[in-house]
Amino acid sequence: MLDNNKFILNSVLVFSIITLSIAYYIQYVLGHKPCNLCLIERIPYIVSVILISLIFLINKFEKLLASGLLIFFIFGAVVSFYHVGIEQGFFSESLVCDLKISSENISKENLLKQMEISSFISCKDVTFRLLGLSLATINTVISILLSAIIFKVIKNYENNK
Repeated sequence: MLDNNKFILNSVLVFSIITLSIAYYIQYVLGHKPCNLCLIERIPYIVSVILISLIFLINKFEKLLASGLLIFFIFGAVVSFYHVGIEQGFFSESLVCDLKISSENISKENLLKQMEISSFISCKDVTFRLLGLSLATINTVISILLSAIIFKVIKNYENNK
């Protein structure tokens, strides 16, 4: 494996672990409940920890695993951009945003009781900001940058065949 790629992947791995740690800190220590899109936006970071660890452990299929990682970070950028659009009122909330509400045929009393118990978080409500920006906005930029970085890693594998 190229030393440059190894350094880059190590950096992305550490960054992903730190990002997930911050997200869980904001959720569990600071008490800001994430919406469903916020939870989905964590998937690329979880996948990056798994795939980069696999790259280092098996030392095979590096380009293929990096390509999978690129797809997940592009997915993360798209979901984050969509989330920002919901926050700004450009898009309406989708079914993903209210997955906690049951689609069963229940009485209005049970529905009201369920809504009181459920701590449903709307995807358009920003409960935490950093430097005046929502975490979805920050994640959009970071996901685009990480996509470009992983694309560079893939290109490095191609150039050194």
